[in-house]
Amino acid sequence: MRNAPTILHLDMDAFFASAEQASKPSLRGKAVVVGGLGVRGVVATASYEARVFGVHSAMPMAQARRLAPNAAYLVPRFGLYREISEQVMGLLRTLSPLVEPLSLDEAFVDLEAGGTAWDEASARRAGAKLRADIRAVTGLTGSVGLAASKMLAKIASEQAKPDGLVVIEPGTERALLGPMPVRTLPGVGPATGDHLRRGGITTVDEIAEAGEDELVRLLGKAHGHALYAMALARDERPVVAERETKSVSVEDTYDVDIHDRVRVGLEVQRLADRCVERLRRAGLSGRTIVLKVRRYDFSTLTRSETLRGPTDDPAVVREAAGRLLDAVDTTGGVRLLGVGVSGLADYTQEDLFAQARAREAVEETAAQELPAVETGEEPAAEQVTAAERRWPAGHDVRHAEYGHGWVQGSGLGRVTVRFETPDSLPGRVRTFRTDDSALEPADPLPLVPRRPEEAPGVSAGAPGRT
Repeated sequence: MRNAPTILHLDMDAFFASAEQASKPSLRGKAVVVGGLGVRGVVATASYEARVFGVHSAMPMAQARRLAPNAAYLVPRFGLYREISEQVMGLLRTLSPLVEPLSLDEAFVDLEAGGTAWDEASARRAGAKLRADIRAVTGLTGSVGLAASKMLAKIASEQAKPDGLVVIEPGTERALLGPMPVRTLPGVGPATGDHLRRGGITTVDEIAEAGEDELVRLLGKAHGHALYAMALARDERPVVAERETKSVSVEDTYDVDIHDRVRVGLEVQRLADRCVERLRRAGLSGRTIVLKVRRYDFSTLTRSETLRGPTDDPAVVREAAGRLLDAVDTTGGVRLLGVGVSGLADYTQEDLFAQARAREAVEETAAQELPAVETGEEPAAEQVTAAERRWPAGHDVRHAEYGHGWVQGSGLGRVTVRFETPDSLPGRVRTFRTDDSALEPADPLPLVPRRPEEAPGVSAGAPGRT
């Protein structure tokens, strides 16, 4: 282990919920829960105000609603979260070439490798500057932990929450860890924790006292050795720079099982388009198309097809996913669908035959619809689209007269919108028909307005938002 706390762990505070509060003035200081809002939905993130009521991540949404009935319940806006994450990761990479992202809102940084820190004082300065820069660029807060190892840096950032900085000085690790519960250590989940408790072990000190042989007997060789080393504050894992993406995928879980085969096919096409959007944003293509289907009885089927070359063509991915779906029996109902692409590359070598078939299908469909257009009738497909316009709670909209706002809720043919922006006062609420032609989905607005001379991603002096 090092003799200086030069490994940094950053964890953004209640990331999804904080981003929603920053973009919606009327929600600041109030309980906000982000996640799937359907019957089977789960909580992705809860604001600190919601956590007071016992709401936490991975909790069933129905339980969260019982605990905090007056909270704001919002559907995630992953596009916004990814944009903010890219800004934060850009700031981390100014500190060191060794940045190991764990998720959109969490990462390790080796400050020593970047020459940013070499002792406690320089590490503390780097951590404090990072927190200030994150607030200036994103308007959000992050908690920072500094220690001589990854395990301890993560424990430190957890102690720093919310919006703080904690340094664990080398030489103090054993005393700090000793009284902590065994679940504090990485790799000790509910099952392992219960197993240790039945063996009379509930704290980190008791792990160390039990000895390595006893832990191997209880947990097996690999887990026992690793856990004993961590209890003694031994963690030699290096910070590993961002790993290569292996696959890109999207999936949806449905509140009610889908039985209509046509609807299942349409959902697969929609997921294929979303998957390709992610591919293109990452500048990637892929050769293997993967379809995931979870049926009514929770059985999960995965089917795949490998193309002649990598593609990022939505028509090709849609067609391949459709062929895979043809081989799956969905008569009993479908509760989850997913489409993914693997075998990634940073170039395309299109399957021309597949493209030709996809173009022919599009042209044939257009030809079939042409008479209806010529007689002034709206094509049936467009009628369905207009009737089924979805307005997810929390998502951005723009009205031709009232400007930018966000969806508070919808149902029974109506959608309620609050008109406000990140830098406005709390706005007014208005209700419209769901098919109101003046109301359209919109892109999220930046949480912190940027001056024209500022480069995207890094800012030294922009004012922060509390």
